Amino acid sequence: MSTAQSASPPHPSSEAARFRATLRHHPAGVVVITAGVDGRPVGLTATSFTSVSLDPPLVAFYVAETSSTWTTLHLAGAFAVHLLAEDQTDLAARFARSGADRFAPPTSWRPGPEEVPLLDGVSASLVCRRFDTRLIGDHWLVVGEVTHTLVLDDLRPPLLYHRGAFGGFVPLHGPNPA
Repeated sequence: MSTAQSASPPHPSSEAARFRATLRHHPAGVVVITAGVDGRPVGLTATSFTSVSLDPPLVAFYVAETSSTWTTLHLAGAFAVHLLAEDQTDLAARFARSGADRFAPPTSWRPGPEEVPLLDGVSASLVCRRFDTRLIGDHWLVVGEVTHTLVLDDLRPPLLYHRGAFGGFVPLHGPNPA
């Protein structure tokens, strides 16, 4: 006769820590989101960026409900997503740092379409009008409709985030044929 043992459910905070530790095994691209609110630039670093749809052209990112930047960013009707290159870890770290003046030197930027700040030296930028925003769990899903694309440098490898650190990408083989 065997008896099945049931494990008691883990404490929610320990389950969240285990979930976060598991997801550290999945690399993510690094972007900086910028917007203009009442004539002032605002921005943050995100690793939750993804494409959503080709028709209409939609992209999305998530931001924690507890983000101090979200309190201002959620007021913006438009935003830019900046795809970072592997040599831009300082820029990613600056926009991830709480309480920093992210747009002060050495950050180089200029006003762009839809009055969003465009960062200089990034690989590419997508300017978006807010399409939808929803609270899902403890994060806001922000979906934007792409209105402008700017590819500035398609030769530098992308900046990735993996296991709590920034890094680059080295392809195993040459480019795949399109």
